[in-house]
Amino acid sequence: MAKSQATFMKKQLEKNKQKKKQEKQERKQERRENSTGGDLENMMAYVNEFGEIVDTKPENK
Repeated sequence: MAKSQATFMKKQLEKNKQKKKQEKQERKQERRENSTGGDLENMMAYVNEFGEIVDTKPENK
């Protein structure tokens, strides 16, 4: 009787592990689809003449 109980627990643990792995993969895919993008233009920051960091490109004078 003990052997079948141990086998059942192993199967349950493996099933739980697979379920967690699948959920993690789904969350990863959802983050990829909903990402705002990581292109270079969105990540650029500029320093204005007062030494402040701004996200708009300064005008050439």
